[in-house]
Amino acid sequence: MNAGRRLVALDLGTARTRSLAMGGHAMADLPSVIARGPDAVRPIRHGMVIDPGGCLRLVRLALRDTRLYDSRPLERVLAGVPLAASRSDRGAVRAAVAEIAGCEVRLVDEPLAAAVGAGVDVLDTRPCLVLDVGAGIVEVVAFSEGAVIDAAALQLSATTGTGLASYALEGVVDMTAALVRRLSAGARPATRARGLVVTGGGARQEELLRRLRASVRLPVGVAPQPQHATVRGLMRLCLQPSLAVRAKPARG
Repeated sequence: MNAGRRLVALDLGTARTRSLAMGGHAMADLPSVIARGPDAVRPIRHGMVIDPGGCLRLVRLALRDTRLYDSRPLERVLAGVPLAASRSDRGAVRAAVAEIAGCEVRLVDEPLAAAVGAGVDVLDTRPCLVLDVGAGIVEVVAFSEGAVIDAAALQLSATTGTGLASYALEGVVDMTAALVRRLSAGARPATRARGLVVTGGGARQEELLRRLRASVRLPVGVAPQPQHATVRGLMRLCLQPSLAVRAKPARG
């Protein structure tokens, strides 16, 4: 890596967009909202680009904030995408970030980045479970040796200031319990030993945690500063490329 250039981690979320430059003194954290005349536009929905022009402006703002701490040219941006994102969704993120950053852009599945940011050893042969609770999409993923062995996602039509709405709570708990039931009998003891790690902005909702513990019958823990787990994990993957290579990359 050329020491004269810099790396940036970028988490484009439905509600918040976060960016972190290598060696930066602070994380940039801004609402995923763009002013368009008298209206406020959200270019990201369910963690995916729905307004390419608005997304370009959002990326420009996020990367501008990282330059406040380091004005060197960009070498690479690692951007998170939902595991459930389609090839076209991934292409939209890559195109928007590349146009503004003018450098190499790598995409990383957000649940993988969140797991890494939470300190989970995703390369362990024992399965680990991560539930990433975002404002627009919730994904639960089982990892083993850096690869996804099972996953499920629930798109949210709305969130509240206090966390998931009641309909979404039920759906997330049912989705997580169903994934646990699908694990092979041989994988379950190791999964119970490692438990379920919850990340994302909605990770601290007490009702969600209570219902998860009752339903999945696994230890359930919340990542430190769970809302920042994804962007922290993206930066760790920037700094430890060997981990990024060994872990299963994002599709597309």
